[in-house]
Amino acid sequence: MKMILLGAPGAGKGTQAEILSKTLNIPTISTGNILRAAMKAGTPVGLQAKSYVEAGKLVPDEVIINIIRERLAEPDCANGYILDGVPRTIPQAEAMEALGIEIDTALSIEVEDSVIVERMGGRRTCRACGGTFHVVNNPPKVEGVCDFCGGELSIRKDDAPETVLARLETYHRETEPLKAFYEARGKLVCVDNQPGIEATTAVIRDALKI
Repeated sequence: MKMILLGAPGAGKGTQAEILSKTLNIPTISTGNILRAAMKAGTPVGLQAKSYVEAGKLVPDEVIINIIRERLAEPDCANGYILDGVPRTIPQAEAMEALGIEIDTALSIEVEDSVIVERMGGRRTCRACGGTFHVVNNPPKVEGVCDFCGGELSIRKDDAPETVLARLETYHRETEPLKAFYEARGKLVCVDNQPGIEATTAVIRDALKI
């Protein structure tokens, strides 16, 4: 299955992508993780992306598409993949189609803006490995400490309320139109956010018939 996940920042795309990846035995390609790794390493693309991310703006299309094209050429993507965080705009979706990047399903997780702001205020990210947790929905075993590598957990600048509101405004303007784009191609599947990760997973599995 070749799938993209749609939804506002903080809708739970990354968490559900990890679960679906294990269920379907296909990799999750998260542009956020790729970009954060590049920013931490101080690579040219990382430095280029950093100024946009910290301002709550979208990283330019050419940077995103080049990263994705290289990643999908790797052997582990031969049997399918889950794209998390791309495409974010209709021009990106059109560019992906032009490059022959195929999508079977566009899964949209529907969440109210007010829920997003509250949820992202509780998100914690590991400074060392990029692992994400939530103080309510997915708390670490030890407060402030990453379960995966023992690194320090912190609130990312782009999870601060003022940045979240800017990102939501950008999402509604730039990314939400993708729902109509994929609906016109018969590929859109929408699910409502549920209270809790497991419940959301259950409605997704039902919608995808997996």
